Amino acid sequence: MKISLHGEYAFDLAPISVGETAPNFKLLDQNDQTVELEKRRDLPVILSVFPDINTSVCDLQTRAFNRLASENKAIHFLSISNNTKEEQANWCAAKGVDMTVLHDDANQFGAAYGLFAPELNHLSRAVFVVDRAGKIAYAEVLSEITDEPNYQAALAAAIALS
Repeated sequence: MKISLHGEYAFDLAPISVGETAPNFKLLDQNDQTVELEKRRDLPVILSVFPDINTSVCDLQTRAFNRLASENKAIHFLSISNNTKEEQANWCAAKGVDMTVLHDDANQFGAAYGLFAPELNHLSRAVFVVDRAGKIAYAEVLSEITDEPNYQAALAAAIALS
């Protein structure tokens, strides 16, 4: 899959897709608590993946999913980036975001999901919905990294699994 940045080709990805088993991961949140996908099987999970919390589209994406998380308690919402825990914690505190934000500083998640872009040293923008059986039920990998995801389509896919 070709990914562009501001309309110019930037890199290729081979992300996981609908129907595949979601690779398990263990990532730390801003409080150094381990969050494991396998332990979130009681509800559908929305994985919001973004390159850099300190950029405008990532800001919009994370705030949008934070709002949806506050309104939808029957879904787990996890946001993931390569930012350090300090960057994430500072941003969340400044924006009043209280959802779970995880840092993939070792690129474990990015490699497993086919989203790490070494050319940018960041994750690419994507949203996945994982069902209770651990399968990818919805996937949106943005071909233009500066575009926002379709929040309502991801939410509808997760609600359909509730």
